[in-house]
Amino acid sequence: MESALDELLREYLPILVFLGIAVALGLVLILAAVIVAPKDADPEKLSAYECGFNAFDDARMKFDVRFYLVSILFIIFDLEIAFLFPWAVAFGELSDVAFWSMMVFLAVLTAGFAYEWKKGAMDWE
Repeated sequence: MESALDELLREYLPILVFLGIAVALGLVLILAAVIVAPKDADPEKLSAYECGFNAFDDARMKFDVRFYLVSILFIIFDLEIAFLFPWAVAFGELSDVAFWSMMVFLAVLTAGFAYEWKKGAMDWE
């Protein structure tokens, strides 16, 4: 009975070693970032850059919707492109139906991208 338990524990030993190395490496990298990082940040680095306005201003102020439009478009197209990776991995075992269904998907994706481009959703002027 003990030999079966010892064998089971030996099978899990590489996982525990890997987990220990991962935790140790994570702690070392976090401590290195704390030690090496500059203590006083540049004011330009602390300025608003993602949404175009300061985060703690008046909530009723006007803002440019283009920032949000571009981010939503990025998320939509990024998620659709993510569907290509499993398809590409299993490409050798796919049937003709799977291939042509992905071609239809890519055609719809391309048509949507062309529509957004034509509407000027990605123009900043």
